Amino acid sequence: MKTLVGRRTRLLAATTATAALVLVAAGCSSDDNGGSGKTTVKGVHLAKAGQLTTCTHLPYPPFQSEVDGKVQGFDVSLIDLVAEDLGVKQNIRDTPFENFKTGAFLNSGECDLAAAGMTITDERKKNVDFSDPYFEATQAVLVDKDSGIGSLADVKAKGKKLGAQAQTTGEDYAKTKGYDPVSFESSDAVLNGLRTGQVQAVVIDYPVVQGWLKDKATAAKFKVVDNLKTGEQYGFTVKKGNKALLDAINKALKTAKADGTYKKIYEQWIGPYDASVASPAAS
Repeated sequence: MKTLVGRRTRLLAATTATAALVLVAAGCSSDDNGGSGKTTVKGVHLAKAGQLTTCTHLPYPPFQSEVDGKVQGFDVSLIDLVAEDLGVKQNIRDTPFENFKTGAFLNSGECDLAAAGMTITDERKKNVDFSDPYFEATQAVLVDKDSGIGSLADVKAKGKKLGAQAQTTGEDYAKTKGYDPVSFESSDAVLNGLRTGQVQAVVIDYPVVQGWLKDKATAAKFKVVDNLKTGEQYGFTVKKGNKALLDAINKALKTAKADGTYKKIYEQWIGPYDASVASPAAS
């Protein structure tokens, strides 16, 4: 267990998560790339000196989104813990979601890791290495209350249009069930498609829907009619073979779950703590 002071320090870092850039960081040692600006910290090679560079795709609340000019969220707070352990600051880059399937920005050295509410799949494991799972998700079906839809099956039976975010497991799930969902670039676009009547139902990660329904106007107009347990677990990714950074991520997650930091972050961004969802066993 950490001392009270240590725990309070970690909690402060978690709840004030920001996308920051630091030019000089204590404890960084230059590698042999002379003048490249790259460093190795505690055995972890960093793309840029003094910072842990994270690729994400905005917005995807409650995992990452821009709030008051700063990128914040559940994933951001967890990766801040990794950066803190390394003695650097996290810097976040907004990149296309399809990048996370291929690991392109990791392979090119533009980012150290990716954090994007990303489901661990065998297909993605071919291109990237995943951390231990840190969240277990379900897919929700959200519909317009006036649509007459009472389940995912009703969407097809009543000839309604279904929407999903492109390149996501929600979209993949819908396709495996025989649907041809309208694809939207981001979660915000998914919700806008529902609001404007482009689609009458959407399938997307339940925590995202939870975040939407915190808005009273959204809750008054839309409702969840299905919660699909697909066995999905989220993980952070690194370039294949980057064991040092993967170990650092897994260590930070394990410590946060043990000292209560994870629970506080979960309650801040997700809602009431559910241990079965928050601490999934490795798949």
